[in-house]
Amino acid sequence: MSENLKTIRELAEELDVSKQAIQYHIKSLTNKSRQKNDRGIVVLSIEEQRFIRSKVDKQTNKKLSKKQTNKRQTDKQKSWDINQYLLNEIEEVKKNRDEQLAVKDRQLENRDLQISQMQNLLDQQQRLALQDKKLLEEYKSEIKDLKSLTTQSKPFVKEEVNDHNDLEESVTQDQNKSKKWWPFSKRGRENN
Repeated sequence: MSENLKTIRELAEELDVSKQAIQYHIKSLTNKSRQKNDRGIVVLSIEEQRFIRSKVDKQTNKKLSKKQTNKRQTDKQKSWDINQYLLNEIEEVKKNRDEQLAVKDRQLENRDLQISQMQNLLDQQQRLALQDKKLLEEYKSEIKDLKSLTTQSKPFVKEEVNDHNDLEESVTQDQNKSKKWWPFSKRGRENN
């Protein structure tokens, strides 16, 4: 029967708990008198061992279940934290994407505006070039008309020039005849 009796230390080692935990559970036992071995150390009977085992198992099960619950909660917390982190990252990426798209939209609007302005300028330039071409053609036709008028008026001019030349000849002849009145010219000739 002594083989079935265990000391507090042996039971504590077997259950992997402290001696104080075993002593705590011994206090809840109904009989207050304890058996002692030949050395004077308190020993526990099989019934007392079963009772303490059941109490310790309940507490370790509670601890294990708390640990498991805590682990589950921690896992849930970690999982929630990871999910929350990923959701936050997704929102941040969406925000950045929306901002980038807004910037690209403004850039495209500016480009469209620049393209329309350049098209307007090109149209204006083409119109001006067309007007210049028409003006040049008008000037050329006017110059042509003026040339044709001058070529037609040249015979009149030649006749006028011929008449003018005849007048000059008659004037020079008259001047030659009237040289006689100029006495200085005679004197100057005589002295020579």
